Amino acid sequence: QVQLQESGPGLVKPSQTLSLTCTVTGGSSKYAWSWIRQAPGKGLEWMGVIIDDGRTYYSPSLESRTSISRDTSKRQFSLHLSSVTPEDTAVYYCRGSYPMYDYWGQGTQVTVSS
Repeated sequence: QVQLQESGPGLVKPSQTLSLTCTVTGGSSKYAWSWIRQAPGKGLEWMGVIIDDGRTYYSPSLESRTSISRDTSKRQFSLHLSSVTPEDTAVYYCRGSYPMYDYWGQGTQVTVSS
């Protein structure tokens, strides 16, 4: 059974960097770990992915502010989103994609406010 759990601060001030971590339990060595968010009243927005070989890909609209890294020893991957504004307020999800199925974390609310 694969499980993913997001963690990080629920409140970030404007212009700061939002940092979240996803802890992965289970799963195979072949994966793609992604971050996805959903702002209030909007649809899901894919932010970026880190693949098992270490390559990363980002949404063009967020690439200049986004970084995804991993700690394979801890089976964790992290999202860093810089220069946040209130428009970055959203529920942030991590997702693990494996050959047979996708698994999602429960999501974590992040509010950008002073």
